[in-house]
Amino acid sequence: MKKGLVILYTGRGKGKTTAALGLALRAWGHGFQVCVIQFIKGRQDTGEAAALRRLQGVDLHVTGRGFLFGPETPESDRAAAAEGWRLARERMASGRYRLLVLDEITYAVNRGMVDLQELLGCLEKRDGRLHVVITGRDAPSSLVEAADLVTEMREVKHPLSRGVKAQAGIEF
Repeated sequence: MKKGLVILYTGRGKGKTTAALGLALRAWGHGFQVCVIQFIKGRQDTGEAAALRRLQGVDLHVTGRGFLFGPETPESDRAAAAEGWRLARERMASGRYRLLVLDEITYAVNRGMVDLQELLGCLEKRDGRLHVVITGRDAPSSLVEAADLVTEMREVKHPLSRGVKAQAGIEF
């Protein structure tokens, strides 16, 4: 049996986006139309953005405004998330794609910028051939339940704790 899967990469460790983009590359290599929507990341100059833009058949949308700190969510971040979610619903319903990556959407869900029940409903109603990859920390239990495959990234050791800053080609 073949069916579109919901794949969830969550947890506090690094590698969620990297795993999702590795899967996007694999799918593209098999001729899939791929769409990647980044909900939080706001940089256009990342290595993954440069690579994805070179791949014919991969659409990339960086809709975020950068990392969110503190309990308040500025209206500009809410508007950016709303645009990302609009694109996601449109791409999910289009029938054009075989893989849709919703990068860091769990942050938008957990901050109330994307409605969890609406996300779950869209996943349930999507075309049966569409694979959806969801990334981000603290995935809600109902999203974990809805997913076909769940991987939790766990941080064991991180160079930032030794003062090593993020490096181009490794972290972005």
